[in-house]
Amino acid sequence: MLVPPWYPVPPSGYGGLEQVVAGLVDGLIAGGHAVTLFGAGGWHGTDADYVPTVGDLQHERIGESLPELAHLARVHRLLSPADFDVVHDHTTVGPLLADRRTVPTVATVHGNPVGEYGDVLSLVHPSVGLVAISHAQRRSNPGLPWAGTVHNALETADFPRKRSPGAGPVLWLARFSPDKGPEVAIAACRAAGLPLVLAGKCTEPGERRHYTEVVEPLLGPDVRVLVNADRDTCLRLLAEARCLIMPIQWDEPFGMVMVEAMATGTPVVALNRGAVPELVRPGVTGLVCDRPEELPAALREVDRLRPEDCVAHVAEHFSTVGMARGYEAVYRRFAGRPTSAGRPASARVPAR
Repeated sequence: MLVPPWYPVPPSGYGGLEQVVAGLVDGLIAGGHAVTLFGAGGWHGTDADYVPTVGDLQHERIGESLPELAHLARVHRLLSPADFDVVHDHTTVGPLLADRRTVPTVATVHGNPVGEYGDVLSLVHPSVGLVAISHAQRRSNPGLPWAGTVHNALETADFPRKRSPGAGPVLWLARFSPDKGPEVAIAACRAAGLPLVLAGKCTEPGERRHYTEVVEPLLGPDVRVLVNADRDTCLRLLAEARCLIMPIQWDEPFGMVMVEAMATGTPVVALNRGAVPELVRPGVTGLVCDRPEELPAALREVDRLRPEDCVAHVAEHFSTVGMARGYEAVYRRFAGRPTSAGRPASARVPAR
């Protein structure tokens, strides 16, 4: 299991990819598989064997290409078909370099596979299996060599649970980015007459710029701001919120925060973009709006939804056991496949 070198697995704060991988690793191990996790930094919180390629996490260098490339080069030297049946790659550049490995590679596409990222993925060798995290993501670039679709999931057993439907402020929890629409959340809550908590990641230059230039001038006594909150705080905010608002301005390929909200019993009010219709069950676990003008009414109406329905929806559709089984099916198709760099690995994935 190969993750980028930015954050620990699982993360202490921001890091949806790393949260998903933590659940997947432990789900696979619980299913009888041996998993080695390649990452960065001296700590991890999974049951996998752990191999760090560098002593320090590289999150302060996000946006640079060399940290990830160096990480991939170090992993490449450590991979052998005698030791591994399949590499599961979660990095951005890794799939483009995977045909150099002698071990078959399955790569999860975590971003929006269009534009420059789509150009990179279009050059991936046919021996590399690309896995989509939603059907919406797959439809956005159907010409890529997709090997399957597996929804993200995470372990929710220790999540706090919502007690009172309709209680608490509306919560926006995301990066301070135009794509996430924090200014749209402010306008919608103000029109609905409801208080708002903006809990956002604000570490990269673009995020700080959007907060300073766009969000900050709109703040008032009805908006509370928390910047770079840790994970425990984020989960508490989700459980205490009236609802999670997702006024996304792009075709988000998944949206893990929606699953996290529903897992605490908190419903979602979202715009109908990207994977939202795959994650939220309208009228049961949230309300989905076609236009921003519809958001205020939905924010006022969402208190009629039941927390227990939200929790049950996540347990049924977004469990780590289900995610692990989905990836097992992909692994079985790729274990033992020849790669362009050498002979196939011997398929030793246990039959189940």
